Amino acid sequence: MKKLRVLALMHEGMVPPEDVTGVDVREAPWKMEHDVIGSLEQMGHEVENLGVGSDLGAIRRSIDAFQPHIVFNLLEDFDDVPIYDQNVVSYLELQRVPYTGCNARGLLLARDKAISKKLLAYHRIPVPEFAVFHRGRPVRRPPRLGFPLIVKSLVHESSTGISQASVVEDEEKLRERVSFVHDRIGTDAIVERYIDGRELYVGVMGNERLEVFPVWEIFLSRLPEGSWAIATESVKWNASYQRKHRIKTGEAKGLSPAVTEQVQKLAKRIYKNLYLSGYARIDFRMDDLEKVYVLEANPNPQLAHGEDFADSAEACGLPYDRLIQRILNFGLSWRPQ
Repeated sequence: MKKLRVLALMHEGMVPPEDVTGVDVREAPWKMEHDVIGSLEQMGHEVENLGVGSDLGAIRRSIDAFQPHIVFNLLEDFDDVPIYDQNVVSYLELQRVPYTGCNARGLLLARDKAISKKLLAYHRIPVPEFAVFHRGRPVRRPPRLGFPLIVKSLVHESSTGISQASVVEDEEKLRERVSFVHDRIGTDAIVERYIDGRELYVGVMGNERLEVFPVWEIFLSRLPEGSWAIATESVKWNASYQRKHRIKTGEAKGLSPAVTEQVQKLAKRIYKNLYLSGYARIDFRMDDLEKVYVLEANPNPQLAHGEDFADSAEACGLPYDRLIQRILNFGLSWRPQ
């Protein structure tokens, strides 16, 4: 295996300390960055970490000084703006530097949940009925959207702003929650028909030839009585909440071979139709009749060891170090088209 110079891009506040003695890395906000960097170094690659805020010039200066073979992109936004992540990738392309993860076009299409759903619906991939509510405009529910509904940010990922209050059952609560997304999250809102059922995840890797991982599931049966079975911010990121309500993820159980094959084939179709590359996680809901709906595609998903993507890769025989190396290889082989 060729040893590479790898420039690791991450958010300014997510650069892990050199000495983690006495720190519980499992609950550190920079766990993903720590895990990826550690894996790269263990494989013998030379890694330079760069915390990125709002200065593209810092990236150019690091490229000029370090001359990396590839950039490992761990950014989820730029200057705290989610949709700017695609611009960083475009900038790397202009610098003629290979990078890991999704290309700019795929990031653009997947980031906006309305655009991606329209594209997928065009290709006859089932999505929940939805409407977009823009900031500064009245909230008028289309008659075709019946309650209950779930209200989300149009462009944020990682369950940002999602709580039990995100599922609404009347006009007043709908207006309140849309206003919350507009005012507190600072984005337009997307409102979807709530699909009661199981939440499934499928990891996909590759550029042209794709590898699909086992169907994964987040288990929510231990939530407090009367709760909506949704992946809120607390469910996703609050370790004490997860322990209290025994929330875990793992390989989906009880799915028939036909349903498993259907979900995995859908994941590959979504990946291709949104022009994704590198690696991604596709999120689904499946109702009691085993009808599957696409919630969203997540390019460059959470990559920490022990999280859904890495665990599902390991379940099909790809341990963490090999996963990170494969992601590097896909970045080295991809070229803008």
